Amino acid sequence: MRRTLKAVGAAAAAATCVLAATAGTAQAEAPKSKSLYAPTALVLTVGQGEDAGSAAVERAVTLTCAPRPAGTHPAPAAACAELAKVGGEFNHLVGTNSDAVCTKEWQPFTVTVAGVWNGKHVNWSTTFANRCEMKAGLGEGAALSF
Repeated sequence: MRRTLKAVGAAAAAATCVLAATAGTAQAEAPKSKSLYAPTALVLTVGQGEDAGSAAVERAVTLTCAPRPAGTHPAPAAACAELAKVGGEFNHLVGTNSDAVCTKEWQPFTVTVAGVWNGKHVNWSTTFANRCEMKAGLGEGAALSF
């Protein structure tokens, strides 16, 4: 029993020495989030061409939704509200039901969205047969009409 107490005492003394020696050592701290919201920063474009890679961009706007709507988008608050309503699913912003009568000419327009939505990378595009089809497909929505 006497040896056990000596061993425990020696172990305690060694642990105290180790703790005292490392007390001044810097400990790595876990990274902390610097904001209270997930970032949302998007670049939206519309251009003439068959796909995002070949379209000649005619208009481009920026849209930031958090902490408050901002950017060069003409209606950032309405656009952010619309995107929040569909959970950032841009396909839900394009409709096929329209009373518009458009010609069947092929002069394609492509709408793109790139950036970050609620902390997730986004790279989305859709192509319309012509400007009339684009206006009909986007309807009265705010987010993709700029």
